Amino acid sequence: MSKKYVIPFHEGGLEQKHLMGGKGANLGEMTKAGLPVPPGFTITTAACLEYYDAGRILTDERKEEIGAALFSLEKQTEKKLGDPSDPLLVSVRSGAVISMPGMMDTVLNLGLNDETVQGLERLTENPRFAYDCYRRFIQMFGDVVLGIPHCRFERVLQRKKEEQGVSTDTELTADDWKSVIERFKGIVKEETGNEFPQDPAEQLNRAIIAVFDSWNNQRARIYRRIHKISDDLGTAVNVQMMVFGNMGDDSGTGVAFTRNPSTGEKALYGEYLINAQGEDVVAGIRTPQPISSLSERMPAIYEEFRKIGNRLEAHYRDMQDIEFTIERGKLYMLQTRNGKRTAHAAVKIATDLVKEGVIDKRTALTRVDPEQLDQILHRRIDPKAELDVLTKGLPASPGAASGKVVFDADIAERWSQDGKKVILVRPETTPEDIHGIVASEGVLTSRGGMTSHAAVVARGMGKPCICGCEEAKIDLKSKELRVKGMVVREGDELSIDGGTGRVIRGQVPLIDPELSDEFQQILAWADEFRRLKVRTNADNPEDSAKAREFGAEGVGLCRTEHMFMEADRVPLVRDMILAETAEERQAALDKLLPLQQKDFKGIFEAMSGLPVTIRLLDPPLHEFLPNQEEILTEVVKLQMTEGADPVEVKKKEELLRKVRGLHEFNPMLGHRGCRLGLIHPEIYAMQVEAIFLAAAEVIQEGATVRPEIMIPLVGHVNELREMRKLVEEMATQVESRTGQPIPYTVGTMIEVPRAALTAAEIAEEADFFSFGTNDLTQTTFGYSRDDAEGKFLHEYIHHKILPDNPFMTLDTDGVGRLVSIGVKEGRRTKPALKTGICGEHGGEKQSILFCHRAGLDYVSCSPFRVPLARLAAAQAALIDIGEPEPIGKTS
Repeated sequence: MSKKYVIPFHEGGLEQKHLMGGKGANLGEMTKAGLPVPPGFTITTAACLEYYDAGRILTDERKEEIGAALFSLEKQTEKKLGDPSDPLLVSVRSGAVISMPGMMDTVLNLGLNDETVQGLERLTENPRFAYDCYRRFIQMFGDVVLGIPHCRFERVLQRKKEEQGVSTDTELTADDWKSVIERFKGIVKEETGNEFPQDPAEQLNRAIIAVFDSWNNQRARIYRRIHKISDDLGTAVNVQMMVFGNMGDDSGTGVAFTRNPSTGEKALYGEYLINAQGEDVVAGIRTPQPISSLSERMPAIYEEFRKIGNRLEAHYRDMQDIEFTIERGKLYMLQTRNGKRTAHAAVKIATDLVKEGVIDKRTALTRVDPEQLDQILHRRIDPKAELDVLTKGLPASPGAASGKVVFDADIAERWSQDGKKVILVRPETTPEDIHGIVASEGVLTSRGGMTSHAAVVARGMGKPCICGCEEAKIDLKSKELRVKGMVVREGDELSIDGGTGRVIRGQVPLIDPELSDEFQQILAWADEFRRLKVRTNADNPEDSAKAREFGAEGVGLCRTEHMFMEADRVPLVRDMILAETAEERQAALDKLLPLQQKDFKGIFEAMSGLPVTIRLLDPPLHEFLPNQEEILTEVVKLQMTEGADPVEVKKKEELLRKVRGLHEFNPMLGHRGCRLGLIHPEIYAMQVEAIFLAAAEVIQEGATVRPEIMIPLVGHVNELREMRKLVEEMATQVESRTGQPIPYTVGTMIEVPRAALTAAEIAEEADFFSFGTNDLTQTTFGYSRDDAEGKFLHEYIHHKILPDNPFMTLDTDGVGRLVSIGVKEGRRTKPALKTGICGEHGGEKQSILFCHRAGLDYVSCSPFRVPLARLAAAQAALIDIGEPEPIGKTS
């Protein structure tokens, strides 16, 4: 079928949305339905792409086709563009396939010039209206087509109102507008060096080119990058006959939703202005009236609009966002589209439409973006609040919080105990700061990425966190945070939005989460359709219980090293790491065992018979060691201090020697994971003993347990073989001591490429595979996540070197291929091999779609992302059976 470059509204419709864009397709749909739509035509996305292919030139062939469409519009309206006696005036609007804030603003009243304005004056017998339209046209055309700063025109308007002693535009007279028009023309001449264009054909040609050019303006490019919209779609241009809402008190303009976009309530929601045109409602020039009051001012118009709104909602089977104009008592529909809405409204509208019989459950599940659910589960900033944003960092954990800035974990804890809300601000956090994180409302760090200590701990606790905020210069000595010359001191109020990365001065109003019946209903429907199981990453009984409330079907990752991050446990772990003899290490392990046993028992009880995958110790050891430079400084100070206690000096020197001895050049690829267990098997033996003792205790109390013991960082089958022997030996010992048989499985975390490539061999020793996609991404790309996200990754994404941040959205071509190989090869050895992922990708919708298609059994994510994963897993299943793409799927 040949490409269509220009389509009249009456020949268009939703089936041509890819060409006409959302706005044009909906205008065509309303026109065919017989609704009162001013006539016009759409210059399609194909023409936009042709414009760029031709070197940003509107070809002669295209100009002729546009001219022919304009001629047809003139015949239909019995008016002519540029005719001084009866001028046709048009609006020019952009309209991409996907609604995109950031595209070119509307140009109204195109076709006016020094002659046609006089014709408009004679026709309407309303000089004030005619010259008001002309000044609007010059102002809009000057701003959006000629690129003249909007403020230059606004200053002229403000001065004229001050001269005349009036406060609103509607109080200015025709003579006032004539004076303003002359000044506007002067601004155009000053800014461009040319007179304001008088030829309507030239005006139209330049406006069309401006729309096409706006497809690649900075705002549009940024929006597309954030929302993953293809650059190859192009935008359409809609040219439509003008109708006028500024012709007096029987005219007006407005915007309304068929349901409340904030709450989802089924009632008209919107605003209108009497004697106003197009952009006045959204421009904030005058205070609009609520749409409900139109029922008193123009009852017949209100009733007609209400019926049309109901008809459009029934036709599109969704809440509509409608623009309208009233011209001398007649209603015109200028646009309809599916309305944007909050997460709360999306859930309510979807479930209500099912109850009303408008859509089915499957369709309802596609109407809610899983990423929006974070708005529901965490406290959020009141969208009406005015914010003083200081800077932005990485959005490491969603939610919002306000509190007094503190730079030290001990102070955070003390102030919190005194009843103060605090925000912990640090260059980075370590296990020693855990009590400060617990005490704080949220955490802000200047270093680290999305898997830094602060990010992981905050996500697990459901606290907001911003990491890698490099513009924030933190001075711990002077207790100051400096951003672009501004200083925030300890005790000052600060707010953070962990969902967007915004750092905000002062307190902000927050909205508490509400888990409505509709929210639970959507998730229940999701569970009916999804195939993937959803587990949680949880390291303590509290997180496990929270995840269970959100519908988790087990623990997919219990990171045992996180159990040691509490302040009273860090010294025990250090003793274990720094031990130089087996006896010293065993003494530390004997103290840790009952603590681990208690933790595991609590998790088993919280999960109540569901599977619990426990990863044995896998920290880079430096995370638990004191800072080498700080110890060296202390040693030097003690050595230079007269009368220093020689015992204390020797103790510090010994500590320095041990820390230096454990130093690694690249600890993330060093002595960690199963390598630690192979060299020091007593460490893993203690953990396995604690697991089985806890399991035996819970079984003897009458409950069911399903422990799954995961060996981390395996790259060779021999590593897993040796570790499996250790687990089996400890199981035999504990069963012998307790007399209690314990069901368990042993598997591994696939997080290095070699493990995926040799999965067939490794599966001989594994009952399950869990893909650790964070480390697998690091080792596949050769990136350190913290360094990449803090230094170059944002530039890679900005310049489209990479399509997405691979630590947030799974890299399906590289990392995903390794996962697919691992699943296929593993199941070649063991057809019933259980597989899942436990990295952060387990809570991201596009990654979940990949996991569904790759045939994994489950995904695992942090507790607060469990509802998101349940919904995304259902949407993945629906996509595979041919249901409509869920919202948020853009390319």
